[in-house]
Amino acid sequence: MGANEIIILSGALAGGYVTGLTGFGTGLTALVFWLQVVPPVIAAPMVVICSIIGQLQTFKTIWPHIVWHQVAPFIAGGLIGVPLGTLLLPHIALETFKFLVGSLLIIYSLIMLAKRSTPVITWGGRTMDAIVGLGGGILGGLAGLSGPLPTIWGSLKGWTKHQKRGMFQSFNLSILLFSATSQAFSGFMTLEVGKWIIFAIPGMLAGTWLGRKTYDRLGDHRFNQIVLALLLVAGILILL
Repeated sequence: MGANEIIILSGALAGGYVTGLTGFGTGLTALVFWLQVVPPVIAAPMVVICSIIGQLQTFKTIWPHIVWHQVAPFIAGGLIGVPLGTLLLPHIALETFKFLVGSLLIIYSLIMLAKRSTPVITWGGRTMDAIVGLGGGILGGLAGLSGPLPTIWGSLKGWTKHQKRGMFQSFNLSILLFSATSQAFSGFMTLEVGKWIIFAIPGMLAGTWLGRKTYDRLGDHRFNQIVLALLLVAGILILL
């Protein structure tokens, strides 16, 4: 195994750990490693495939905690939003857009981390959940940023870590499966992607297992802090 293969394996291990811990964040973590070795056109499909593997690996254990009437509006809105975001892509200055989103994530995360308790939102209901899911889908189709809006909204709803994890994971898995289908039809799932995935899968499986074990030991407050820290890192990486 050469240096490039070790980097791919290490990125998958790190991405799998974050996914097992929080239910999202594979790409956020793994791309830091993978983009040193492969171009974005290869790395992006790898993120989708490895994310699906990680999500499915822990989905059985999180299944009992998914409240479907809570997560359904997010998923429905997200699936509608992805193609809308793709249509908007040619008409928006992506670098400016990413700067605004990255800045928003950094400011929000720093404010919430500085507070001793997270404010709880009780208004909006399922309609607002669907709108947030729609926004997440649009951001996903536009810039691959489907996670931040539902993650922030779920945290502000005052849900337990299991409720939030169930929403994060079911939403992300739905968007990922949609994205994988779209990428396959568009010709991005190539033999080159398959070659690198072979080296990534062992790291992904091991990392997800370790992350899940850590998740079981976390309380609600610590879980919130980790999610906010990941959002902060996401904002910084988007700006970079």
